[in-house]
Amino acid sequence: MDAKSEIMDIWPSKQQIPEVFRLSESVEQREYLVDGRLRTWNGPMQEVLSAVCIRSEAGTAQATLGAYPLLDEPQALEVLRAAVDAYGHGRGTWPTMSVEDRIRHLEEFTLRMAETRARVVNLLMWEIGKSLADSEKEFDRTVEYIRDTISALKTLDRACSRFEMEQGIMAQIRRAPLGVVLCMGPYNYPLNETFTTLIPALIMGNTVIFKPPRLGVLLHRALLEAFRDAFPPGVVNTVYGEGQKVIGPLMASGQIDALAFIGSSRVAGILKKQHPAPHRLRCVLGLEAKNAGVILPDADIDMAVKECLLGALSYNGQRCTALKILFVHADVVDAFVEGFADEVEGLEAGMPWDPGVAITPLPEPARCEYLRGIVADAVARGAGIVNARGGRSDRTFFHPAVVYPVTGAMRLYREEQFGPVIAITAFKDIEEPIRYIIESDYGQQMSIFGQDPDRIARLIDPLVNQVCRLNINSQCQRGPDTFPFTGRKDSAEGTLSVSDALRVFSIRTLVAAKPTPANKDIIRQILRQRRSNFLSTDFVL
Repeated sequence: MDAKSEIMDIWPSKQQIPEVFRLSESVEQREYLVDGRLRTWNGPMQEVLSAVCIRSEAGTAQATLGAYPLLDEPQALEVLRAAVDAYGHGRGTWPTMSVEDRIRHLEEFTLRMAETRARVVNLLMWEIGKSLADSEKEFDRTVEYIRDTISALKTLDRACSRFEMEQGIMAQIRRAPLGVVLCMGPYNYPLNETFTTLIPALIMGNTVIFKPPRLGVLLHRALLEAFRDAFPPGVVNTVYGEGQKVIGPLMASGQIDALAFIGSSRVAGILKKQHPAPHRLRCVLGLEAKNAGVILPDADIDMAVKECLLGALSYNGQRCTALKILFVHADVVDAFVEGFADEVEGLEAGMPWDPGVAITPLPEPARCEYLRGIVADAVARGAGIVNARGGRSDRTFFHPAVVYPVTGAMRLYREEQFGPVIAITAFKDIEEPIRYIIESDYGQQMSIFGQDPDRIARLIDPLVNQVCRLNINSQCQRGPDTFPFTGRKDSAEGTLSVSDALRVFSIRTLVAAKPTPANKDIIRQILRQRRSNFLSTDFVL
C-alpha cells in the first residue's frame, strides 16, 4: 500500500462507524438563549462540517453535522439588554442573591448537565475530532471543575463571614460581582475552557453572555435547556455568529464589564480597543504560547521522550500548553531524535471512537494546509522530516511530523504551529534556549529535563521570571485546576484556577462603620433579622 492510500484508508464508511457513535440526525440549531427563553432564529445559518470524513460510492468528504444561527447586530443587542437588565446596576435578583442560593442554582444546573453527557461527548468527537477518552475526560473534568468551584466559594465565603476592627473602624469585607461578563472559549476545549470562565463568573453574581467557539458549537445546544431552567431569566444568554457582526457591537456598547477570551492576542487586542472605556474593562485572557522543552545532557532520555511525546501530541498538539519546540543538548540529540521519532511512528491513528487512538483528524479547515506549508519551509531551509510517515496528509488528517534540525531561519522556530508538528533543535550552550525564551513573545510554560539538582537550580531562578510555570521532568499542562494558570507577555492576562477565577470575576467590597453604640445596634439588627445577603455572618455549609 502506498503512502497516500495508507492515509486515505483511515476514513470509514457509514457502515463501519459503531452504531452507538453514529449521529442519527442532523443537529440544526435555530435557537439561542435570551432572557430565559429559547428564541427561534429564522435567518441565515452556518453549516457545520465534521473533522471526520466519510467514504461512500460518491467519494470521501467531511460529514455534515448540522447548522447554527448566524445572528446579526439587533439580536446581539437584544441579548446584551437581557444581561444588562438582569444585572440591573447591581440591583437584580442574581447579583443580590445570597451565596448559598446561587450555589443551589449551580448545583441544579450541574445535575441537568450530567444528563447530557453521552450527547455532548459524541458531538465533541464529531465536531472537533477529539478521541472518545479525551472527550469523556473533558466532560467529566468540567463537572468536577463546577463542584470544585462551589467548594472553593464556600471556603472563600466562610473566611468573609466575620467583622474586622482596624483603627477604630469595624468592617465586613466580601467579594461583589463586576457586572456583565462576555465569555468566549476556544475550539480545542470548547466545553471545559469555556466553563472555566463562565462558571466562576456566574457564581460570583455576574450575568453572562457566552459565545461558543466556531468549532465545537453544536455540543452546547444540549445545555441550553439546563441553563434556561436552572438560572433566573437573563442571567445566562448565548450569542452566535460572525465576531464582527455580533461581538463588535457588544464591545462598542461599553456595557460589557468583563471580557473572558481564550484565543489569539491579535483578536484580543481588537476586542479591547472596541470598548469605549477600556480602563473599566476587566480582562481575563488565555492567548498563544510557544512552550519549549529543554533536554539537558544528563537527562533520562527514555523518560524525556515519553513526557515530550505526551506534551507535544496530546490531542494532536492542539493545546496552548503543548510543547511546541524541543531544545536538545548536542551530546544526546541523536539518541533523543531517534527514540522520539520511533515513539511517534508507534502512535495509533484513526477515528475518535477507535480504541487506543492517539492521532485523529483536525477540525480547523485550513490547518493541514498551514502545517504542510510550515514543514515545507523548514525542509527548504535545511531541516528534515525524521519519522517515516511524518507530514503525510489527506483532507483533515495530518500525520505527526518530527522536524530536525530546526533553526532560527525557519518559520517553525517562532510560529506557534498548533498541530501535530514537532520542532527539534540542538544546542551546545544553555544560553541558546535561555535566549530563545527571553526573546520570545510568549511566556506561558516550559519544561526542563535533567538529573543534576545544581544545574536545574541555576535555571529555575532566571526562568521563573520568563514563564509562569516551570515543569521539571514533566510535560507542560494546565492541571490540576487548583494551581494558578496564567502567562507572561502575549500569553495571558489574569490568572485562572478554581480559587483565582472567583477573585478575577469579582471585586473586594466592604461595609464599614464606626463602632458607636447606635451603629452596633443597626448592624446587630441587620444580622439577626437577616435583612442583607451581603452583610451577613451566615456560615455556608
